Amino acid sequence: MNAPNPSTLAGVTRWTRDQIARRVAQDIPDGAVVNLGIGLPTAVANHLGADKEVVLHSENGVIGMGPAPASGDEDYDLINAGKQPVTLLPGGCFFHHADSFAMMRGGHLDICVLGAFQVSAAGDLANWHTGAPDAIPAVGGAMDLAIGAKKTLVMMDYLTKGGEAKLVPACTYPLTGLACVSRLYSDLAVIDLAGGHATVVDLAPGLSLDTLQSLTPGITLQAA
Repeated sequence: MNAPNPSTLAGVTRWTRDQIARRVAQDIPDGAVVNLGIGLPTAVANHLGADKEVVLHSENGVIGMGPAPASGDEDYDLINAGKQPVTLLPGGCFFHHADSFAMMRGGHLDICVLGAFQVSAAGDLANWHTGAPDAIPAVGGAMDLAIGAKKTLVMMDYLTKGGEAKLVPACTYPLTGLACVSRLYSDLAVIDLAGGHATVVDLAPGLSLDTLQSLTPGITLQAA
């Protein structure tokens, strides 16, 4: 697929990455234990309001993280799995890396939020390797999270730089997990994935379902 004609998305106001993170935060319930993956998902921590308690886990052995520290207050002995400085809320603690992965693999996380290169209509996830000869594979704990968490959410741009949809009929990149993604958050739409069906929950301002469908070959998008 070629890059979309500029007129295709004329009048569409894409959600910013900060807005996507805010949207994810709204959907995280009170009391949930959540892992935020490296990259874009870490921004979700900045939008978890004081009206609910969400316990944030990081695979390098931290639980009870708060939002990012203010500029100048960073402590680089206190970081998340992406080596970004974080804060620690009262009751937060540190533990061994092996214990952290035991939490992930043992089903103790309610939600994980991950980035992705591709997501299939069946909810398959590819987020650790593009398969390109010069690409550096970086699986980290993504496989453990995608399968071990009770619910897996994905945040990503809807289109590649070349204009191809990252929501695909079947992933062509090496897989991270099978049928694990339940909801996709992007700059163009929020889409639920269940039973091989893709249901559009929200559309970016100015975007129609027909236009989104034209950008998503091989998949029939349904309205919620």
